[in-house]
Amino acid sequence: MPSSLPIREIVPGIVQIPVPIPYPMRYVNCYLIRGDGVALVDTAMDTPEGRAALEGALAELGLGFADLDQVILTHHHPDHYGLSGLIEAAGAEVWLLDIEEQTGHRFWLEYEPWLQASVEQFRRHGAPLTGLEGMAQGMWLTRSQVHPPQHPKTVADGETLNIAGWPFRVTWTPGHADGHMALLRDDGVLLAGDHLLERITPNIGLWAYSRPNPLGDYLESLEKVKRLEARMALVGHFGPVIPDIPKRAEELRRHHDERLNELLMLLEGGPQTAWEVSLKLFGGQLSFVQRRFAWAETLAHLEYLRLQGSIRTEGGEGVVRYFL
Repeated sequence: MPSSLPIREIVPGIVQIPVPIPYPMRYVNCYLIRGDGVALVDTAMDTPEGRAALEGALAELGLGFADLDQVILTHHHPDHYGLSGLIEAAGAEVWLLDIEEQTGHRFWLEYEPWLQASVEQFRRHGAPLTGLEGMAQGMWLTRSQVHPPQHPKTVADGETLNIAGWPFRVTWTPGHADGHMALLRDDGVLLAGDHLLERITPNIGLWAYSRPNPLGDYLESLEKVKRLEARMALVGHFGPVIPDIPKRAEELRRHHDERLNELLMLLEGGPQTAWEVSLKLFGGQLSFVQRRFAWAETLAHLEYLRLQGSIRTEGGEGVVRYFL
């Protein structure tokens, strides 16, 4: 079965493979790299449609899972990580950032305690019982579509990783995920994962296992990527490329500045939980998955403001409320 969108060679040696995912973005872009070996950057998740599409796209290129020498994971989110364990079992080495091995990868290995911590975090920040039940069910469904690698190899920020014979410089870009990494080839091509996206902004959420200030991390990472002076970014969704990285980085920064100002205006109405604020910030009918991401993004922005000293919290009855 071929991929639902066409596969295409974006730059020499790098083929973009769009794979369907059960999220609003509809597709994740995986990248096949050929040279002195064969590697896949990101893997999609194990849904029937996703696995069939990835296997079909590889077959169009005369390949199967057993032909892949390496899998490189930009980060641990299920649409980028989910099939990595199955491909590892077929013989590939799986690589991720050392920080991600200790955080996001471990999240999937120790899922039940992290799920309990996540539900408690939702409760503490105002989520209703019905929301908690729906979120827990949705998270368990996602876990069934993820196969963690058992023996991942790690690389550190600033090191060079040889991918199918091509040298790529590794850059740690936390924010969207604690251990997110981008990969820069010598010709200025940046594999950006979900750090930079067009049409939408990457979700910057605060989770039970996250670093304490993901939005602060993300804004610093935008500046770091601008300094790389890459000529184009190959991205995790939409695309195929972002040709002007500094311009897009500034657009994303302005978006978050506007979001922070909007939150300050919402808090003029008095103390509110992150859940209450998220309902105002992200209105309309959202699925449990979408509402969970809306809440986590709201919480990340509120915590950024709190750490900056712009707002404060109170904690009556074990529930955190934010106020000016």
